[in-house]
Amino acid sequence: MAETDWGNQTDIKFILLGFGDLPDQNIFLFLLFLVIYITTVAGNTLIIVLVVVDKQLHTPMYFLLGNLSSLETCYTSTILPRMLANLLTGDKTIFFNSCFTQLYFFAELPLLTIMAYDRYVAICQPLHYERVMSKRVCIQMAASAWTSGILYSALHTGNTFVLTFCGGNTVDQFFCEIPQLLKLACSNSYLGETGVIVVSACLALIHFVFIIVSYVLIFKTVLRIPSEQGRHKAFSTCFPHLIVVSLFICTATFAYMKPTSSSASALDLAMAVLYSMVPPMVNPIIYSMRNKDIKAALWKMIGLRQLPWNKMSIFIP
Repeated sequence: MAETDWGNQTDIKFILLGFGDLPDQNIFLFLLFLVIYITTVAGNTLIIVLVVVDKQLHTPMYFLLGNLSSLETCYTSTILPRMLANLLTGDKTIFFNSCFTQLYFFAELPLLTIMAYDRYVAICQPLHYERVMSKRVCIQMAASAWTSGILYSALHTGNTFVLTFCGGNTVDQFFCEIPQLLKLACSNSYLGETGVIVVSACLALIHFVFIIVSYVLIFKTVLRIPSEQGRHKAFSTCFPHLIVVSLFICTATFAYMKPTSSSASALDLAMAVLYSMVPPMVNPIIYSMRNKDIKAALWKMIGLRQLPWNKMSIFIP
């Protein structure tokens, strides 16, 4: 097959096939993903506002949570608006620059790793928590997470778009997913990007091992707490983060490590939805539904006192 003539790269268009085999479902899919987008942006924006305006939430854990919500709002906004426009208008094309941006904002794992470290220090070294997780350290760690994510994304994106493409410009996905773009590359041109993927997998494995070790130490410490109420409270601060990490890593690993098929299957699309849309949407819910500090900040912001049934719940630490 002939190589694609890229010419001026800013003028290049990809065609996102995505849900193209379900034209009769466009309205339903548009409404579904519009609800997901509104829920995601509203939930994460609410978390950011609460963390900024409520002094009770000016702690390392909520500072990092605010950063996570900011990141998720950014990269969700690079994917879903374009997808909604495609479903509504039927125009499935996307320009090079937009595709570049979609790849650029996928960098969540460093921040999740720092959040695991924060929980480790809080539970395993509580007497040193204020010193270890000082304001200065938190800012430095968050900045390093953003910087490493940006550098990783820039490297990934740069390597992807210097490829020579022999397979046309149709992408079997609803956004510019790297494995789908590599399917279009000539066999002699994607070795560099393959190397980046291998390095990325190794780095992701390091992050994953760090998170696992942190939680092993956390659980060992928690199980030694004599009070059942104390154990419950400690576990309650960890479970939301653990659920978020598990959902993100499991779905993203499956999506990127499984063999790439010749055409997108329903499973490919489902996995892409799970790791690109579901975590950003459910994270604010997971982090807030059992968190009395977030609830108290919300009631305070809307001018209400804590509701009576919150005081009676035995599940809220």
